[in-house]
Amino acid sequence: MAEQNKKWFELWFDSPLYHILYKNRNQEEANYFIDHIVSTLDIKKSSILDLACGKGRHAHYLAEKGFDVVGLDLSKESIHYANAAYQLPNLEFYVHDMRLPFRINYFDYIFNLFTSIGYFEDLQENEKVFESMHVGLKEGGHILIDFMNTEKVVQNLIPRENKVIDEYSFYIRKEITEGKIIKHIQVEKNEKMWLYKEEVQALMQHHFHTFLNNTGFTLVKEFGDYHLTPYHPKTSDRYILLAKKK
Repeated sequence: MAEQNKKWFELWFDSPLYHILYKNRNQEEANYFIDHIVSTLDIKKSSILDLACGKGRHAHYLAEKGFDVVGLDLSKESIHYANAAYQLPNLEFYVHDMRLPFRINYFDYIFNLFTSIGYFEDLQENEKVFESMHVGLKEGGHILIDFMNTEKVVQNLIPRENKVIDEYSFYIRKEITEGKIIKHIQVEKNEKMWLYKEEVQALMQHHFHTFLNNTGFTLVKEFGDYHLTPYHPKTSDRYILLAKKK
């Protein structure tokens, strides 16, 4: 596929610069979140799909806790890293588009974490993700979606931000346009320059309720942070939903 024909997420998520910019993502926080999920939902021995798993940190920790885990991501580089870094008999990683079914009636839980949906041109593309999750779950299985709290993000958007990480200078400009939160990312080092962007649909609570209703899920609970406290649209840091396959 020619570079110019690739979607922004195919280019950006496969770039080593993406992982440099977000290297401060805290494994301790990720583990804390997973521990709270497992404890609060009382998850026993289960088959779990980590959908859009990135480099596999959540999937690996779940596997270490004894669950049978599959991690899927569109980024070949991330899956290559995950397969090399995390080798457990109960852990698998594959390159896969989240809009397409993977296994049928197979998983007890499907997790989609750290704002890993809403990357598409069309709002309805998200329903394909929910449809594929529905197909992949066993009867009575659950999905857990961890998304930004869009309402709070929109209210507190910082239009410009500059960072220096590992001698790379990141110049970040954010805007909200056509229903998307767009981040323009210019990276410079040693007189070289790279340009990328992130586009995430500004999905609100009501959008997720519609996706659930249209694809055969029942909403179970909503949380507002990684401590799994109740969700409040104006103040919560995250929008985390738990839903059950009808």
